[in-house]
Amino acid sequence: MAEGQGTSTVGGQALLYLTDEQLRQGIEAMFFAYRGFTADPDRILEGMSYGRAHHRAIHFIHCAPGTTVNNLLAILGVTKQSLNRVLRTLIEDGLVESHVGRSDKRERHLTLTEAGRALEQQLSDAQRARMRDAYRKAGPEAVAGFKTVLEAMMDEDMRRAYHALREGR
Repeated sequence: MAEGQGTSTVGGQALLYLTDEQLRQGIEAMFFAYRGFTADPDRILEGMSYGRAHHRAIHFIHCAPGTTVNNLLAILGVTKQSLNRVLRTLIEDGLVESHVGRSDKRERHLTLTEAGRALEQQLSDAQRARMRDAYRKAGPEAVAGFKTVLEAMMDEDMRRAYHALREGR
């Protein structure tokens, strides 16, 4: 166990105590890891004049083909105006298609085009390679612990959306 770190048992539950400095280091590690995680896709998107909002939209449209604009708004947590700007460019550039809903004509359902799927593949391949390498170096117990930490950091609504997305695959 790291110096300054300890455990205690309360009501049969083991509690982990970390110092403020250890928590600060964890926060900094998250910021730097996020920079690394997004660096490869950022380089790919930069040449297309796209940013992370475009990447996130492409990712979640790929994960849930036919998803509605409202569902994408809920997942991304952005304003309708912001998402519409992103979707407009993706549609104009031939990466996303928007179809009127069959039962509710007010709904717009989103799917990736062949070009959109190819871009999504390129972006996710870069991130999968980075994650695969990190997971391999960390080992299975660390990977399981990391997943647990990430899920515990999600707000309850986001955790439900995350599990719903995973179950839909």
